[in-house]
Amino acid sequence: MSNEAPYAQLTPDLVLDAVAACGLWPDGRLLALNSYENRVWQVGIEDAAPVIAKFYRPGRWSDAAIEEEHAFAQELMDAEIPVVAPLRFDGRSLLHHGGYRYALSPRHGGRAPSLESRDQLEWLGRLIARIHTVGARTPFAHRGRLDRATMIAAPVSAVLASLLLPASLEGAYRTATDRLDRAVADRLDAVGPVRTLRLHGDCHPGNVLWTDAGPHFVDLDDARSGPAVQDLWMLANDAAAMEALLEGYATMRDFDPAELALVPALRAMRQVHHAGWIAQRWHDPAFPLAFPFVAEPRWWEQHVTDLHELAEDLE
Repeated sequence: MSNEAPYAQLTPDLVLDAVAACGLWPDGRLLALNSYENRVWQVGIEDAAPVIAKFYRPGRWSDAAIEEEHAFAQELMDAEIPVVAPLRFDGRSLLHHGGYRYALSPRHGGRAPSLESRDQLEWLGRLIARIHTVGARTPFAHRGRLDRATMIAAPVSAVLASLLLPASLEGAYRTATDRLDRAVADRLDAVGPVRTLRLHGDCHPGNVLWTDAGPHFVDLDDARSGPAVQDLWMLANDAAAMEALLEGYATMRDFDPAELALVPALRAMRQVHHAGWIAQRWHDPAFPLAFPFVAEPRWWEQHVTDLHELAEDLE
């Protein structure tokens, strides 16, 4: 398969054949789900509930890293935490077909949580604390860490190597990212060492689905090691929401309040990483379609302005 179009060979027939290779009987119904990093399909099964087929982006994670993600999800499920883990076939959850790596999971629907509901936020806080109790048992060996190298240096290099950033803005972009990197480093030094553990890693509202029975967590594709607050701040719209999350969290696990000072740094790193992620994936035809505005100079002008504002907040 081509690195320029990594999913060019992932046809509907290949998806159905991959599911059938697991001993299931697809009924021909396919629904493409919203995912840019990987490709995800809901696949209808004869006389059974549909399954979710996730085809991993070639080259992003090693097999060992994907298997470690699956093992973490299963560990959480074994602890009776509502997390969706991949299905196993002959003892394997990471599957191969037609040159692609993929996994099948049961379908669990739901709606987005209400981040204005204190009850729901406290509930999420309790569950995240339980995830972290499991996550603190052992470290990841293959998933990497949430740090400046991953979230700033690598994405900045991807932007500078791409054709998306206008040449006239290269100097301004370097200045802004250098300033932000220094501000983040200073904030991390000021907070000092914090405990790191295995995280969900991308715990935003789209990865929490709510049903009448309560919430469940999906998509551990960005699971990595980092501070506990990483799994909290994206669910908190304001200080009151963070207070509610932490109130629930504290009923299950201690939280170091010093970590709250990391939130502006984590938010800034995520913004740098987002631009680098798009630049790195621009060869994938799905990205120009989804993010056409990133090809416009005014988007990069605003991005540079945003980075300076984030740095100022940290400073």
